[in-house]
Amino acid sequence: MYRIAVIPGDGTGPEQVREGLKVLKAVARKRGFQLETITFEHGGGYYLRTGELLPPHVLEEFRSFDAIYLGAIGHPEVPPGILEQGILLRLRFELDQYVNLRPVRLYPGVQTPIAGKGPQDIDFVVVRENTEGLYAGSGGFLKRGTPDEVAIQTSINTRKGVERCIRFAFEYCRARNRGRKVTLCGKTNVLTYAFDLWERVFHEVGEEYQEIARDYAHIDAICMWMVKNPEWFDVIVTDNMFGDIITDLGAMVQGGMGIAAGGNLNPEGVSMFEPIGGSAPKYAGKNVINPLAAICAGSMLLEHLGEAGAAVQVEEAVKQVCAKHIKSLAAGRMGFSTSEVGDLVVSYL
Repeated sequence: MYRIAVIPGDGTGPEQVREGLKVLKAVARKRGFQLETITFEHGGGYYLRTGELLPPHVLEEFRSFDAIYLGAIGHPEVPPGILEQGILLRLRFELDQYVNLRPVRLYPGVQTPIAGKGPQDIDFVVVRENTEGLYAGSGGFLKRGTPDEVAIQTSINTRKGVERCIRFAFEYCRARNRGRKVTLCGKTNVLTYAFDLWERVFHEVGEEYQEIARDYAHIDAICMWMVKNPEWFDVIVTDNMFGDIITDLGAMVQGGMGIAAGGNLNPEGVSMFEPIGGSAPKYAGKNVINPLAAICAGSMLLEHLGEAGAAVQVEEAVKQVCAKHIKSLAAGRMGFSTSEVGDLVVSYL
């Protein structure tokens, strides 16, 4: 029995989560385990009704679950930054979800915008540090609103934070057992203090993993090579900001946001899994949004719980649906409704 906290969220989030849970419950029945799900309403709609973002008692309750399953956070009537900082970032920071894990994998039948590349070329993982860097919120204003205004945002990089992220990347590379290479993505020629620390720790930790090759590339070069030669990469490890950028690029490389899932991991605590796309409010309630990213996030959740066989079965079912049925990953152009796509995945289980 696994206890899962479910946050459907805003816009199309509830529709995506509905199909994700349909698949999770189907594979649980097939594999002989149980899921207990408890739904939390927190998101833009809840904030507009109550004025609350994430009360302390709810955050504490999340610590008692085996995992968190998130739909989407984002509401057109809530100014940017409020929900992101008050819910998403707070969950990551308070629950110490220090790794953002993003598989970038092209499935058969899914079109990539990169000419001449197929599923054999696009299969890598980005390990993004998730609780430090520019997103830590260190900084402030001086003389705000005047012609002499100064805004400062400081990137925080601790030895502990950098080392545990890098070590996770090497361990994940070892377990993945594919290209056996970890690439550090940074900017050592300009951000000399932060990435001096990253580079030193990268090589110190890497010495413990002699069977894994080490590589380095600047962030701008990574963006070029992800488009030109994605087959070069196995596991990429990087800081919070650079990771945020290249994981969205990775989503496009693998065919679009409709298939891209991610995990916010605390290997020693509670982790959260989600489709990486937004809430897409213009499609809300129309039963046309693509639920495959949420279903893939469910597969990642299962792997994290130790149900590796179930995770593989869900991913294989998604591959079959992509290869044989889906016309497009775009909302309203799949050739099927949201609920029908969920039913197709279940049928292959």
